[in-house]
Amino acid sequence: QVQLVESGGGLVQAGGSLRLSCSASGSAFSAYAMGWYRQAPGKQRELVARISSGGSTNYADSVKGRFAISRDNAKNTVYLQMNSLKPEDTAVYYCTAAYTYWGQGTQVTVSS
Repeated sequence: QVQLVESGGGLVQAGGSLRLSCSASGSAFSAYAMGWYRQAPGKQRELVARISSGGSTNYADSVKGRFAISRDNAKNTVYLQMNSLKPEDTAVYYCTAAYTYWGQGTQVTVSS
């Protein structure tokens, strides 16, 4: 069982930045692929970014060049650096481990 706790969300103006963190319990963190998803009101949950156990990354087209996912296996933590934020980035952001375990989500609101 893996427990995930996200932090770092908040309210920011368009063009600003936020860094989300997701801390994981357990000793197998380094073996898991990790990902960030988001869900806006009335929309389906969508993949934002993912990082493999080996460090390979993938991004949704909508965030390429603006967001960066990274992981620190020594701290059991995955990060999402979000720059040049847009109002359409407003959503609840969820962390996942192995697409099996999910955090409770953190709200990101971008004002215009």
